[in-house]
Amino acid sequence: MKLNYLFLILILIIASCAPFKTVRQQDLDAWVGVPVEALDLHSFFLTLPMVKTKTDTGIEVRLYPNKRNIGVCFGGGGIFTTTTLNYAAFNSFKTCSAGLVGCDNIFYIKDGKVIEYVPVGNCFTDESIQPEKRYKKLITQ
Repeated sequence: MKLNYLFLILILIIASCAPFKTVRQQDLDAWVGVPVEALDLHSFFLTLPMVKTKTDTGIEVRLYPNKRNIGVCFGGGGIFTTTTLNYAAFNSFKTCSAGLVGCDNIFYIKDGKVIEYVPVGNCFTDESIQPEKRYKKLITQ
């Protein structure tokens, strides 16, 4: 039992030393007013699937899901013997659950410019998510 507590304490210490990832406001603000072409050419968002819709007022909504399907199963079993009949019966059980885990990157666009970027779910941002400077170079060639 003491080994379990030591293992738990070790995990907590390691987790507390890991850098805390969060959504940074400066990464969201960096997209406001940027041409949608920068989003179309962004090297990260190009790797994700996209769902595009448009509201009646002309606002385009783009969803870039960055999720994984996670499944977990727990089970157990045992062999039971009897002394009178000398046979073994194997019983087992399994409980499974699954779900999508990750981030939905939602962009709101009007008149060809990003008006808002909203990450929803288990998300984090850093400088790599901001608009890339190279998109200007690509469109002027």
